[in-house]
Amino acid sequence: MLRIIALLLLLIGVGPANLLADEYAAQRQKMLHTIEQHADSASLYFGAEPMDRQVLEVMGRIPRHEFVPKEVQPIAYRDGAVPIGYSQTISQPYIVALMSSLMQPKATDRVLEVGTGSGYQAAVLAELVERVFSIEIIEELGVQAAERLHRLGYDNVITRVGDGYYGWQPQAPFDIIVVTAASRHIPPPLIEQLKLGGRMVIPVGSQFQVQQLLLVEKSAEGKITTHQILPVRFVPLTGDH
Repeated sequence: MLRIIALLLLLIGVGPANLLADEYAAQRQKMLHTIEQHADSASLYFGAEPMDRQVLEVMGRIPRHEFVPKEVQPIAYRDGAVPIGYSQTISQPYIVALMSSLMQPKATDRVLEVGTGSGYQAAVLAELVERVFSIEIIEELGVQAAERLHRLGYDNVITRVGDGYYGWQPQAPFDIIVVTAASRHIPPPLIEQLKLGGRMVIPVGSQFQVQQLLLVEKSAEGKITTHQILPVRFVPLTGDH
């Protein structure tokens, strides 16, 4: 269908750049529809809450294809993870939407992201919160993501290369912490750097076993509670820990 539309637009004089933009816009809308289908299923089987509409609006306008290598841009909006090099991936759109919704982001929030990757999750959050601090352990990915985020105008995202297991103490505490790689346990430094009343979203489990996406909440009194959301599959959190 997209090819037929593209041919018709060429016949009336619409250029290749506009055609590509239109095709990606259509793919984003299809992506949103798929996210909502997954959300309905997750609500039925796992009791997961509905998607945050503001999160979906943001994902509906962010050019996800800009966050993956050119050779895989045609599959950037597919219903699944997409490789970005260095044995890393950009997460399935539904998982990005789910994690972002679980954070309950507010315009005044300061967020720590562990695992910048391509920068896509940071970009989604950047449109919803005051500031995002993002750490990437793979230097090449960290540098690429920083350049990409700057080029696309996400000036409220601050990145650095380092081991995210230990958080970012000089910038703590954080209203929200999100970890985009699976850890065998919840890192104690991240618990410490989470603000009272804050929320953390993190996949926990080993690479070759079932991982669980956890919502971690820190009460106003400092009490920690965890909630299992659903089974997931993430690349492992790496570092000297």
